[in-house]
Amino acid sequence: MQRPAILETVRERSELWDIVVIGGGATGAGSALDAASRGLSVLLLEQDDFGKGTSSRSTKLIHGGVRYIRHGNISLVREALKERSLLLKNAPHVVHTQAFVIPCYGLWQRFFYGVGMKLYDLLAGKHRIGKSRRLSRSETAEHLPSIKARGLVGGVLYHDGQFDDTRLLIDILRTAVSHGAAVLNYSRVKTIDADEIGRIRYVSFIDTLTGEKHRVAAKAVINAAGIFSDAVRRIQDRNAARHLSFSQGIHLVFDRKFLPSNDALMIPKTPDGRVLFCIPWHEHLLVGTTDTPVENAILEPKALESEIDFILEAAGGFLEQKPARSDILSVFAGIRPLISSEKTRKTSSLSRGHELFVDESRLITITGGKWTTFRQMAEDAVDKAIEIGGLNREKCRTENLTIKPPEMSRNSGERLHPTLTYTRDDVVRAVRDEMAQTVEDVLARRTRALFLNAQAAIEMAPKVASIMAEEMGFGANWIKAQIDGFDRTSASYHCEPQ
Repeated sequence: MQRPAILETVRERSELWDIVVIGGGATGAGSALDAASRGLSVLLLEQDDFGKGTSSRSTKLIHGGVRYIRHGNISLVREALKERSLLLKNAPHVVHTQAFVIPCYGLWQRFFYGVGMKLYDLLAGKHRIGKSRRLSRSETAEHLPSIKARGLVGGVLYHDGQFDDTRLLIDILRTAVSHGAAVLNYSRVKTIDADEIGRIRYVSFIDTLTGEKHRVAAKAVINAAGIFSDAVRRIQDRNAARHLSFSQGIHLVFDRKFLPSNDALMIPKTPDGRVLFCIPWHEHLLVGTTDTPVENAILEPKALESEIDFILEAAGGFLEQKPARSDILSVFAGIRPLISSEKTRKTSSLSRGHELFVDESRLITITGGKWTTFRQMAEDAVDKAIEIGGLNREKCRTENLTIKPPEMSRNSGERLHPTLTYTRDDVVRAVRDEMAQTVEDVLARRTRALFLNAQAAIEMAPKVASIMAEEMGFGANWIKAQIDGFDRTSASYHCEPQ
């Protein structure tokens, strides 16, 4: 994954690409990997950095979706449970099994959730990764030492998958490149043009780092731009109908002292109809998420005060030591692309399933869905691209395709900050092998420093900028601009006292 070499490949190529993929999040990266592993030539274009949008802001779970059982969406649960098992097999270096405990404050709750988790196990079938069981009051307190004791009668234990979202994303892209894919970040699509018979054929984009313009031709184009999918469709057709609704979810990050356990806490019902998770993640505690309807898709959404208050109140109701605003180490927000429905405007009721659309011009759009099902989404999109582009039909290979882990060892040398494990080697790898172009790329998405501890990330930024400048051949002006830019971005990850 070396950006100058990939750009040179794009400049020199005169023949058509089999597929151009627009979007460098989970679905776009999955589509590039799927296509390349079938022997197709594929170019992926991302307007900002890989995973800048929704794909870096998830709840860090690879899961079937317990709450979808209550909504009756059994097919989505089955699909996700299958995909969960595939990811555990294909990317064990970054996806692992996580135990969850549902605390119960009534015998009916313990019975009800116990039956629900048994159904979850049953739906998983051969893909089950652990057996759920009811817990006594003392067992529940042992698994969750800081759980609120008053009224506790027991709990239910079950298993799901956990991961680091952009760490997996970068590894998917690396694997795609090893199979021949060309992937470019900071490459904003400007025009999507049809040929003389009205079929999508040409894509023009600009390298936003240098201003250099490029025009490529392809037999098929996949729009996997997530929350920006409708915007991409309107590049080609300004009158394209809106397919998406948007929902914002936020997460708060705390010290592990608020839940000193290797098990996660699942709160099955909150006032907005969502479940709430308190999950150990990178030696911190991740708590989320909300479901707030929003009108517009933006790259850097900000948490609303009401969302922060909601999570503090909901989590505090189950923990003996109630977290306060001053305890928040980082807060981040993400926007979900949800398929619009005429039946409801309530985003928490909209399906988390994915859909594939083909416009009149034969632009393929794959959207909706969630991280867990990215591989299936990519398979559907590439199958359609093969059909539309008249490409050589090869079967999808990603069910049994190992996702490559990083080759460079981690955590050697002096830490960049005493509260986090990242070292100089992590920065060097990010620049040399993972196409990091900015301090934010390194601190937000190659490492997870900004998502774990915003203040620590700010303090790391000057050192990271200096290491990057040394690697990339930049001077003092670049370093200052990077630090200033990161300070502006990181401000929204801080939670200021009210």
